[in-house]
Amino acid sequence: MRGGALPAALIFAAIGFALAFTPRRMRLPAVFVAVLGAFVTLEIAFDVAHAEAIYIACWTSIIVAAASVHFTGHRPGWAVLALVTTCGAAAGSVIALTGTLPDLAVAVPAVLVIFPASWLVSRGNGIAVKVVSSWLIAIAILAAALPLTPTPGYAPDHME
Repeated sequence: MRGGALPAALIFAAIGFALAFTPRRMRLPAVFVAVLGAFVTLEIAFDVAHAEAIYIACWTSIIVAAASVHFTGHRPGWAVLALVTTCGAAAGSVIALTGTLPDLAVAVPAVLVIFPASWLVSRGNGIAVKVVSSWLIAIAILAAALPLTPTPGYAPDHME
């Protein structure tokens, strides 16, 4: 879960699920803003010493975007754009840390989950999208907690 396109793809999937609950006119501009944020952040040279903070931002972005499907009611346009901007920036940061531009090209299509998700929401079956979003939250929590958990073999122990 540390490197390549997978963390960024999870962010874009969470964005797709979140946008399934927004008005249709807001979806395309929001996806554009998220991809633009990822491209802009990809050009920043991040220090490897900040890797933990960048990955925490990645997992937090997934949690917030995926959790937003559980909030009912109207979502203001500025809030949607703020969410996708920060998520896109987190995706670009993760790829800038460990990947390349082709990794971003692999990650961005994950946002296409918006099509089946919005279809389900429009038919009144949004609960399925909420369940899958909850799975994304669980994955992000586990991925964020793994570096905090001492696991034999991952870190030098007293015997070495």
